[in-house]
Amino acid sequence: MFQNNGGFSRFEKTVYLASPKMHGEELSYVEDAFRKNWLSTVGENIDEMEKAAAQFVGCGYGVGLSCGTAALHLAVKLAGERLYPGSRPGRSLEGRKVFCSDMTFDATVNPVVYEGGEPVFIGTEYGTWNMDPAALEKAFELYPDVKLVVAAHLYGTPGKIDELMAVIRRHGALLVEDAAESLGATYKGKQTGTFGDYNVISFNGNKIITGSTGGMFLTDSLEDANKVRKLSTQARENAPWYQHEELGYNYRISNIIAGIIRGQFHHLQEHIDAKKAIYERYEEGFKGLPVSMNPYEKGIAEPNFWLSCILIDKDAMCRQVRGEKEAMYRPEPGKSCPTEILETLASFNAQGRPIWKPMHAQPIYRANGYVTADGYARARSDAYIDTGVAADAAMDIFERGLCLPSDINMTAEQQDVIIRIIRSCFE
Repeated sequence: MFQNNGGFSRFEKTVYLASPKMHGEELSYVEDAFRKNWLSTVGENIDEMEKAAAQFVGCGYGVGLSCGTAALHLAVKLAGERLYPGSRPGRSLEGRKVFCSDMTFDATVNPVVYEGGEPVFIGTEYGTWNMDPAALEKAFELYPDVKLVVAAHLYGTPGKIDELMAVIRRHGALLVEDAAESLGATYKGKQTGTFGDYNVISFNGNKIITGSTGGMFLTDSLEDANKVRKLSTQARENAPWYQHEELGYNYRISNIIAGIIRGQFHHLQEHIDAKKAIYERYEEGFKGLPVSMNPYEKGIAEPNFWLSCILIDKDAMCRQVRGEKEAMYRPEPGKSCPTEILETLASFNAQGRPIWKPMHAQPIYRANGYVTADGYARARSDAYIDTGVAADAAMDIFERGLCLPSDINMTAEQQDVIIRIIRSCFE
């Protein structure tokens, strides 16, 4: 399958970045919903899925929603209403700045804008590729009136939670914890999705467990859980007719989708173990190459290893130029770059992906504030000249990093081939 005159042959079937893995229980729960005709946004699957999630992470309540973005939106909305009571309906953060992770998917950030807020992006640290506590402290110095932080755990790796929380609490702010990618990851033995004032996980099709879509709001507050349930079902009042006194949303999860997720929860730890094995095989297979794996605080944090990534050493990077939608590189013996590796993997029918492009470098958010540990900054990937500001870690990781095929349906033999393909890029 892979040796051919000293080279490699294409995989017959695509080796995906991260695809769902079904086990059987999922279908039985879906079929039960069909038999009982519970196909809408109520039913046993929703109730049991919510209980399973809350029990697993160790919080009081879970509220199943249509997607992780819906959960983030309602979390941000509740935070804004708590901070600024009397705010305009649907605009709880009108005109307010909110500190947000910079290296993340834009679903982390967009709900702030839905509520009228203005994201200010916080620099990234190299130790976990997450929000830098020193940059967050600097941001509070520059914007002392800010009272809300939205922080994500990138690729299933917990950020420096104790340090971040110390800064957040010292400044009297609230935290929305975006654990969409990190279900099952722990920090000092405690599950992510339980550290914030408002917490969110995702069941998107490529996540550690999935319902094809779906998300969840996690909380210890019964009041907040009931509020989210109400808002997610168009904010209908307890009346014999359809009575509405506040703005609501059609965000509740389907009993069918919940059935898939309910079945997946039986296999969450199995999936985490498989993802960790993938990470460790890459780590072993890349020994001697000028690359490093996506890092985490060993002995403090335990990721769920959702995606395995590499960062190419600076002196091992060949010339790479990226535009808004295209990239080019110049091959060089003994060196490589993300573009070359991703194109090579694709030629063998294997999926990789660039690291998330930082939010501060996205065209939609280029006018927004961006704060590093050294102060206010805008994007450059090498260094800031004549300003005394350190190199931009987020852009540096974006330029030199890539996500590897991390599919738990991938065999060890397929992964060995992928390792050999990547090694060949540096020859």
